Amino acid sequence: MSLVDTNWLKKNINKVKIIDSSWHMPQTKRDGFEEYTKEHIPNAIFFDLDKNSKIDTDLPHMLTDISSWEKIMGNMGIENKDEIVIYDNSDVISSCRCWYNLIYFGHNPKLVHVLDGGFKKWKEESKTINNKEIITKTSVYSCKENTEFVKNKKQIDENINKNEFNVVDARSRERFEGKVSEPRKGLRSGSIKNSFCLPFGELINDDHTFVSKDEISEKFKSFNFVHNKNLVFSCGSGVTASVLALAYSLINDKYKPTIYDGSWSEYGRN
Repeated sequence: MSLVDTNWLKKNINKVKIIDSSWHMPQTKRDGFEEYTKEHIPNAIFFDLDKNSKIDTDLPHMLTDISSWEKIMGNMGIENKDEIVIYDNSDVISSCRCWYNLIYFGHNPKLVHVLDGGFKKWKEESKTINNKEIITKTSVYSCKENTEFVKNKKQIDENINKNEFNVVDARSRERFEGKVSEPRKGLRSGSIKNSFCLPFGELINDDHTFVSKDEISEKFKSFNFVHNKNLVFSCGSGVTASVLALAYSLINDKYKPTIYDGSWSEYGRN
């Protein structure tokens, strides 16, 4: 149950930990935390994707180390036994990246959910919001790193010849095909050799909910690759790749979300 709907959250709001993981593309000039302080779902804790990623790198949103993640969760008051619902107010459905991070660092996947439709749908349905500051009690959190859930550039390059897994890119077709410039400076246009393109937006409705499982299945069936191979998702900086990973988990309950963490921010360097 990777996704929960707004009515489920309303019914269970006092039984779960709620995380606002809103992150916006730099060119939007929007600040996720600033928006959170003005209005959020009651009891929601803010998760800062930029600050809670690896800091000693010039690549965006890279997974941090295990001890840092334990501190991040502890400071947020998250415990290993907690059931968690993550939402966002972002056009790139950034809650999915927080979902992926939690599973990567060993939180029980059955306890980690994304709110289908996010804050946009919650607010449109006139469900309760407030701007109360949340005071969290520090907790003790322990991680188990699932290193097989992430790929690095060396593994991506080796796979071009080995073909042990399929790489699916969540960026727009124009970016994938190199027809437009990348939004980040210093990156060439194009895509990873032999990869496939599925723009994440094709799996998201106007109200920010995911399309039906049947529609997701049709999208993946349209690819002419061997479907019993593992899927690795890529994008610009590892955020929308996680949207595809969650979508695929809806139609394949045995799938372990796997991301090329550097994505095009690393691979597309000039």
